[in-house]
Amino acid sequence: MKRSKKSRRVKSTRTTLKFANTGKLVALQAFIDEYRLVVERAVNALWDLRKVPDLVPAALTDLIGADTWLSARAVQSAAKQASGIVRGTRRKQEKRAAIIRRLHAEGHLRAARKLQTIYDAVKMSRPNIKNVNPELDSRFVDLDFHGRTSFDGWLTLSSLGERGSDVAPIVLPVRKSRHFNALVAQGGTMTAGVRISPTEISFTFDMPPVPLRVAGRTTGVDIGMTTTLTTSDGQSVATDPHGHTYQSICATLARRTKDSKGFDRAVAHRTNYLGWSVKQLNLEGVKTVNIEDIKGLRRGVATSRLMSHWNYAECFDRLTNLLNDRGVHVNRVDPAYTSQRCSACGWTRKANRKGKRFRCDKCHFASDSDLNASLNLALTLPEITREARLQRRNLAGFWWGAARPSPVVGEEPIVPRVHEAESVI
Repeated sequence: MKRSKKSRRVKSTRTTLKFANTGKLVALQAFIDEYRLVVERAVNALWDLRKVPDLVPAALTDLIGADTWLSARAVQSAAKQASGIVRGTRRKQEKRAAIIRRLHAEGHLRAARKLQTIYDAVKMSRPNIKNVNPELDSRFVDLDFHGRTSFDGWLTLSSLGERGSDVAPIVLPVRKSRHFNALVAQGGTMTAGVRISPTEISFTFDMPPVPLRVAGRTTGVDIGMTTTLTTSDGQSVATDPHGHTYQSICATLARRTKDSKGFDRAVAHRTNYLGWSVKQLNLEGVKTVNIEDIKGLRRGVATSRLMSHWNYAECFDRLTNLLNDRGVHVNRVDPAYTSQRCSACGWTRKANRKGKRFRCDKCHFASDSDLNASLNLALTLPEITREARLQRRNLAGFWWGAARPSPVVGEEPIVPRVHEAESVI
């Protein structure tokens, strides 16, 4: 997956509203509640339309904005946000429908029927907007970072109520976070709009492009549940400074009731843990990172409650963002059989791997299974065709790709360098 040097890099950061006085927070909560009602009304109006417009026409916004004290501008903003929500919900199904039509046209009827089964099984329900937060552009937002108070700045929200109403502008204090200051130090340019919740303000920065590295080695990264990240150069990230692992956090999620406060805290913990994990990787001298391209992980497969909370996409996104920030190329590699292939001799057999332990039944090479998989990901292996996979040759075993060069006599084998709590500065 290549990235243009001129591609736009966008970062967001949040600041707390805990320093605002109660009166301002009450007024803000009243606005957000009303805004969410209008968004819900807009979603209901747009849901049954065959084609959802990006810019909602005036006739529809007038209907949506009836019986609300929000200004016409705020109603337009809510309708535009609702349009994005509806289109995003539909996009995946629309993509499937387009592929089904193409497969029919090309005569691939079996593949079309298979995808049609998935399309029919997916029930698109209206999105839940109870936690939608207003996205306000420069028409509503005025930021002042030049004041001489104990705060770093002030955010003024105006044009919230209809003309002639007694809805006053809401003035909120801003105290910059370390992340906010870091984005500024990196040359980020803050955009005019904000996203606001009852407890936080989210700011967006346009970041300068990072030139891609032109020299260095290729490293494979295996993403897993027990060991979150394992690299082909022997790095391994599992336990954080507080003794938590990705698996222990997912186990906590499995015990919590969905949408409860405890569940939300565990989700936030999982996100923070992933952020810590990717920052432990030493990318010095690395030009390219190969990562498993996992798709449809749970489709048609019964998974445990624990495994259902393994969020591969979030981990992949966190890692990809870090690599992009460092100018490292990212390649998505087909993960088929990479955990079953012996990285030493190339013998590929399902029985080679048993949990965290890998042992080749040909050359008897033994290793941590995640490390072995990452070594395979770092290689350029011949593509395995779909027909070969259907034959399930991995049950009996087959040779795949060239053997790894023999190590120099006396050379120590690669062993995972585990990032434990004491390694954190």
